[in-house]
Amino acid sequence: MVDVSVLPTKDTYTQALYIDDPAALTRLCADLRQRPYVAVDTEFLRERTYRPELCLVQVKHEELLACIDTIAIKDLSALSELLLDESVTKVFHAASQDLEIFYLLTGKVPTPLFDTQVAAPLLGYNEQIGYANLVREYLGVELAKTHTRADWTRRPLPEKQITYALDDVIYLEALYVDMHRQLVELGRLAWLEPEFADAARPEKYSRPAGERWKKIRNVQRYKGPALSIIQALARWREIKAREINQPRNWLLKDDVLLNIAQQQPHSEQELTHIRSLERKTRDRFGSEILAIVDAARKETPEPHPDFTKKQKLNAANLARLQLLSAWVCQRGHELGIAPALLAPQKVLERMVTGRGRDALHGWRDPLLGEELSALLDGRAALSCAEDGLHIELQ
Repeated sequence: MVDVSVLPTKDTYTQALYIDDPAALTRLCADLRQRPYVAVDTEFLRERTYRPELCLVQVKHEELLACIDTIAIKDLSALSELLLDESVTKVFHAASQDLEIFYLLTGKVPTPLFDTQVAAPLLGYNEQIGYANLVREYLGVELAKTHTRADWTRRPLPEKQITYALDDVIYLEALYVDMHRQLVELGRLAWLEPEFADAARPEKYSRPAGERWKKIRNVQRYKGPALSIIQALARWREIKAREINQPRNWLLKDDVLLNIAQQQPHSEQELTHIRSLERKTRDRFGSEILAIVDAARKETPEPHPDFTKKQKLNAANLARLQLLSAWVCQRGHELGIAPALLAPQKVLERMVTGRGRDALHGWRDPLLGEELSALLDGRAALSCAEDGLHIELQ
């Protein structure tokens, strides 16, 4: 049950600040750097650009609540210093997009961090739970959805739109304070450290242009010159999209890229036969595309990453999987943790096929590792009782 003392009221914060000049931003960030944590949320647009366009940053700690107008303020160095201050925990929900934006802004990932979406399953909530659902289930508050698709680039921002943006950090702080308390009481706060460390890896937000081809669906079907062309075009598309700051798919969609690789056009006339290749792209970049195709067809392609085809479980391994799953469900019930978070299905499959007895990592292993290994080795048995399953180690 949530501690009602953490629920926001009109008395828990002063009038919200709207920060739209560097001096005010410097004062705000200097104050926040004296605090142990700050709840952070962003509003941005990326439908029309390669990089997300940061429009607004909302921050809160106790009585201090503010919107930072990142369009009006060109010098965001004070904000960068706050984000990179190791003495201040930055609190997010579903942090990946926010972290990507701040990585592009600062060249580093803000740490330390706390992600309420990642923490929620350790308190019995669904994996990947959305912010509005978590606020409703945890705090009993129904958030408005009227400005979900708002244009955050327009100025001045309507007051209702600002209020909508502020709600995200007002309730985010309330979530963090009570979730942190519960996790400490349960001895589970340290369990999150590997999860947050993984989220803070810079390589998650800085992918080389030459790696983008690996993300194209069904690319493993191609080889030889066609694969070489896919790799070269995907690299060119990524670099060009960055240069002109447009979404990569505006420039060249994946299916069009694959069609070019299949047909390997030699001339502008042949390029016109590529299905779905937009005329504006062909007129503007046709000669570049043809040059890339011509050069790439003569190159040896980079090999595909190692790919292990998923093995269909035989009857014996399927039975073993069901046995392990039953115990995971029981332990999940006892701990108040979703079974899929406690031991994902793919991990259990690796265990029953002998490809990963040590597949459980971090906090999961002490909770389940020995018991699952004992079940697989025949050193333990399950029995049924009115309160569920019991395990007997031999």
